[in-house]
Amino acid sequence: MFFRILPFFVVVPIVELAILIKLGKIIGVLETVYIVVATAVLGAYLAQAQGASVLAAMRRDMDEARMPSEPIMDGLLILAGAVALLTPGLITDLAGFVVLIPLTRRMVKRFVRARIEKRLGIVDVSPPAG
Repeated sequence: MFFRILPFFVVVPIVELAILIKLGKIIGVLETVYIVVATAVLGAYLAQAQGASVLAAMRRDMDEARMPSEPIMDGLLILAGAVALLTPGLITDLAGFVVLIPLTRRMVKRFVRARIEKRLGIVDVSPPAG
């Protein structure tokens, strides 16, 4: 497991740093810093708004005596996106925005759910919709 996540802790920061240095040379250091700070602020706002929405959905599910599995998955993805956006860098910012935007988060959620179900050997036995 360690060797599977090692690239995220070694390669990604090196690539992020190289991109930021190159961008700083192209548009200027101060402008690059502004971009990094702006994405962090925008990401924090978006994470707060999406988090509040997920909490409301969680409460609704629990009020209706349903397991809030969808809001829980959304909440975990929003948390991951917020952490990615607080990490300086453009690649991590892009990944963070992907999971904070509801439309793209749904796509990521389907992918993650399929991976989890495959790993756990879960087979869908629900009737087809329609």
